[in-house]
Amino acid sequence: MTPSADLRAEAESLARQLPGLNFKAEASEAAHIGSAGRRRAGTGEHFWQYRRYAQEDAADRVDWRRSAKGTELFVRETELETARTVLFWCDDAPGFRWKGEGDLRTKAEEAQLLMLAIGILMSKDGERIGMLGAGRTASFGKKAVARLAEDLERGTHGQFPSPPKSAATIILASDFYAPLTDWQARLAPLAAKCPEGVLLAISAPIEESFPFEGRTKLSRPGTESDRILGRAETMREAYLRRFAEQRDGLRRLATQMGWRLLTHTVGQSSLEGAARLKAQVETFGAKA
Repeated sequence: MTPSADLRAEAESLARQLPGLNFKAEASEAAHIGSAGRRRAGTGEHFWQYRRYAQEDAADRVDWRRSAKGTELFVRETELETARTVLFWCDDAPGFRWKGEGDLRTKAEEAQLLMLAIGILMSKDGERIGMLGAGRTASFGKKAVARLAEDLERGTHGQFPSPPKSAATIILASDFYAPLTDWQARLAPLAAKCPEGVLLAISAPIEESFPFEGRTKLSRPGTESDRILGRAETMREAYLRRFAEQRDGLRRLATQMGWRLLTHTVGQSSLEGAARLKAQVETFGAKA
C-alpha cells in the first residue's frame, strides 16, 4: 500500500475502536436541515420506525392505524434529516511535514491520522465532511472519506484557506509555531463565519523537551536557514518557557473565539488522541 493508503487503513482501525459519535447537529448553527436522512428518529418528513407509546408522549402522536392491529399503542417516528458540515485543514508548511529522529510519523501525518479517524466516524453518522480550501463540496460516505484523505495529503500549497460559503464546524491542524498575531489574523475571519472550531496542535517529542547538549546545529525545514549553538543546554530553560507561552497564548486565542484547543504529541497513543479529538467535537453539540 502507499503511505496514504496505510494511513487511511490505520484511521479505519482507530474509528472501529471509538464509540459512536454523540454529535447533536440539531443544536448547532452549523447544521443544515432537510439534507439527508440521519438513520435515527427526529424532525423530518420521511417515516423511520414505529415504537411503543411512552407515558411522556402526547396523545396526538399515537398512530391509531398501526395500534389497531394489536393491543399496544404505537407512535410513528420520522427520520432525523439534519446533517452537519465538518471541514478539516492540515498545515502543509515544511516545518509541519517534518519528522523528528526516531519518530514514526511526521506531525502532519499524525494530524491526518486523527482527523481521518474522526472523519470516518462522522461520515458513517451521516455528517458531511470535506477539506477546507480544497475546492470540493463536502459530502457523505466512503467517497467523501477517500477525498478527504487525498486532500489532506495534498494540502493547500502553503495558502491558509478562506472561510467557507456556509457555516461549518472547523478542525485545523498545525504546530501553530508562527507568531500568535499571525494566527489571530488568519483565524478571525474563520471564527466570525464558523463559531465551532478545534485547533489541533501537534508537536514532535524533541520539540517539547529540547534535549540538545553541547555544540548543536539547528536547521529550519524547507529553508537553508540554520543556527549553530555552542552550548545548547544553556538555552533549554528559555526555550521551554517560550514553548509554554506560545501554547498558553494559543489556548487563550481559541477561548476568545469560542473554539477548543487540543494538543497532541507524535508517539502518544493515536487512539487516545482520536478519542480526545472526538470529545472536543462533541462538546459543540451539548445542549445548555
